[in-house]
Amino acid sequence: MLKIAVCDDEEWIREHLKTVIYRELHITADLYATGAALLAAEDVYDIYILDICFKEDAPGSRPDGMETAKKLRARTDAVLIFITALKDYVYEAYDVEAFQYLLKPVDEKKLAETLQKAAVKAGKKQASAPLLIRANGRNFNIPVEDIFYGENDGRKIILHTKSGSYTYYEKMELLEQKLGDGFFRSHRGFLVSLKEVAGYDRISITLKCGDTVFLAKQKYGDFVEAYMDYLTKETNYGVWDREEK
Repeated sequence: MLKIAVCDDEEWIREHLKTVIYRELHITADLYATGAALLAAEDVYDIYILDICFKEDAPGSRPDGMETAKKLRARTDAVLIFITALKDYVYEAYDVEAFQYLLKPVDEKKLAETLQKAAVKAGKKQASAPLLIRANGRNFNIPVEDIFYGENDGRKIILHTKSGSYTYYEKMELLEQKLGDGFFRSHRGFLVSLKEVAGYDRISITLKCGDTVFLAKQKYGDFVEAYMDYLTKETNYGVWDREEK
């Protein structure tokens, strides 16, 4: 599960961002009113959303948000997003490799798009970490390498793994973001591990566990390209000839 921190000195903005984050990503963000409090926290986050100028900043001093970002960047490669009323620090944002620089008042559509893209980027960084899910009232840490595929079941996901199947509430889009590279959305209802592919044709994929899942016709070409790229990068088979799409 991705972890997100919001740091802004205005409570209503913190709460609003928390609401939007939960709506878009189904993640509950941790909220901080100052950069000092954020830096003092023991938690490590995948995405940081920061204001730049805080009310308690001394006149003529450097904005606390930018200083906080620099200190964060020195110790993490997490995704940094600035949401601020100041235009003047956009170039300094490049120095800390900010993912996005949004001006207040923030356009809701732009904010939603930014959150989704940030989650994808952070998810790729996190892909090697276990997937934390809650099924049947219990929490489970599922090693990503143990996942065969995810199957859509209404508002739930059935996660098929080496240790069995787990059914829990999740959107397929969010699972796709969390697992990142190494998985392919073969159909609106299926997300497969490329490592677990045993064979395929134009309408289906057979997995090493013996299960067969749908492969949407319009995704066949993209799947072949993704699978060949995976084999080239992750195995010793060398460069394969790409199948005609």
